[in-house]
Amino acid sequence: MASNVNPTVRRRRLGQELRRLRELKGMTAEEVAERLLVSQSKISRLENGRRSISQRDVRDLCGVYEVEDHRIVDSLMQMAKDSRQQGWWHSFGDIPYSVYIGLETDAASLRVYDPQVVPGLLQTRNYAESLITGALPEAAQADIDKRVQVRLRRQERISAPENPLRLWAVLDEAAVRREVGNRQVMIEQLEYLLEASQLPHVTVQLIPFSMGAHPGVSGQYAILEFPDAADSSVVYIEGVTSDLYLEKAQDVQKYSVMYEHLRAQALNADQTREYISNVAKDYAR
Repeated sequence: MASNVNPTVRRRRLGQELRRLRELKGMTAEEVAERLLVSQSKISRLENGRRSISQRDVRDLCGVYEVEDHRIVDSLMQMAKDSRQQGWWHSFGDIPYSVYIGLETDAASLRVYDPQVVPGLLQTRNYAESLITGALPEAAQADIDKRVQVRLRRQERISAPENPLRLWAVLDEAAVRREVGNRQVMIEQLEYLLEASQLPHVTVQLIPFSMGAHPGVSGQYAILEFPDAADSSVVYIEGVTSDLYLEKAQDVQKYSVMYEHLRAQALNADQTREYISNVAKDYAR
């Protein structure tokens, strides 16, 4: 295995394989937990890739599933070892949404809907700092600075010379009307948004207030898709104290259909650029 394997994605793949072995054995997660004298939640977290998995865990599970092919066991053990490597984001210390960053780092495309603010991958430094400061009024300046640095580092996927992230962002008008920082910060942010929207792999659409109710009124979400067919798509919903990751096919399909409705109801790319340009002029007055 290459040393630069994304640990988050490696955990997901390993978890999927362990789930497959359990299902082939016809066992429930509860039955496996009883055999290993661990909690059922641990088995579930190992299978969904949300928990770090050790080579000992893999060995014990393969024993329960009676995996006799040593090549399969060795391969899974190596995957467990790779999954414990650190991604670039670990150098910043404890990041609450590190699982998401790991997924985003390996994603081929990202569809995001944001009703309140400009998405993180399209934020300027000043906008990001003002936004984080306002959203986390009790955070220390060092923590704010760390979050800004991580956000800017994530944006390297957009500017990557090879295989950049395919980004499709649908915004509610509130995201460009909400004055974050001050008027100059907003002018700078909207100009950057216009510039980024010209990139061939970035599409920005806006839903004006005049559209009224639409499928996105329930809140922000993102859909991540991956280059390897073995990696299922993920719907990410950010929370205050915990985040939600949906991977079941029916859940992803439901959110994908909802996103298609959002794209259909939003202004097209050219109309969006014109609208944002006019909002920027309003801030400049």
